[in-house]
Amino acid sequence: MSRMSTRIRDYLDSNRASYQMLSHPQAFEATSVAHTLHVSEGQFAKAVILRTDDGHRVMAVLPASQRLNVHELKDALGVKHLEMASERELATLCGDCELGAFPPFGELYGMDVWVDRNLARSEEIIFNAGTHTDALRMKYSDYARLAHPHSAKFAEVPES
Repeated sequence: MSRMSTRIRDYLDSNRASYQMLSHPQAFEATSVAHTLHVSEGQFAKAVILRTDDGHRVMAVLPASQRLNVHELKDALGVKHLEMASERELATLCGDCELGAFPPFGELYGMDVWVDRNLARSEEIIFNAGTHTDALRMKYSDYARLAHPHSAKFAEVPES
């Protein structure tokens, strides 16, 4: 049975978004979720929440197969300082979601969304639905219509 956040479901349904619900065994890392769903790590989107030097929060969305290049994202944002939001901040900010299972809809949480260009080129994306056992699949064009993301290159392949 799906435990997707009611907030996310209401948001998608009220905007007439087309999506497919995917349940999977409990997994905490984005790459593990991709593996349990038998989808490409490059197609699975992970959301990372950061705080800028002026205290604004930003959601960076990138492929599970890549890691965030903070320097490139700082340049894209035009800020001097960027740091990961603390777990305490995340629990307060996204209280309807399990920690680390945030969907890439920053607008729901008062944040601008930045999507890495590699992910923005995908035909469809898959992402956490607020829990460690639920994911959503949707066309990227539908996601972009709802999330209004900015796009820049800020993800890189991790070193082996």
